[in-house]
Amino acid sequence: MATTGKLHFSLVSPERALYSGEVDQVVVPGVDGQFGVLSQHAPFMTVIQQGAIRILDGASERKIFVGGGFADVTPQGLTILAEDAVDLAQLDAAGLEKDLQNAREDVRDAKDADVKAAAERKLARLEAIRAAA
Repeated sequence: MATTGKLHFSLVSPERALYSGEVDQVVVPGVDGQFGVLSQHAPFMTVIQQGAIRILDGASERKIFVGGGFADVTPQGLTILAEDAVDLAQLDAAGLEKDLQNAREDVRDAKDADVKAAAERKLARLEAIRAAA
């Protein structure tokens, strides 16, 4: 499919809108693997998994980690509704390492199965953010 022009892309989390603008391409972590969206892409909607969205515009690349959500491609562009999102360019590496250490301690110290499961989910998310960064 020939592409012309820019793709309008919006990324929204429950807390705030993280991105809205015209870009060349967005690469999304879909449940069946990564997929790229360019302008004039065929419409579809899909679930996305935890991972980094790559926003490509000219020579620049921006990565935003999402904890899952939905992607909706329409003739007007791509909208992602993310469960949660972290702009990896604004990530504090030292703070992330401290959060990881605390999460590991929470898993180790948990006495209740529900508390341990929640701590393990938090640890897995933080490890995924570190891997994406």
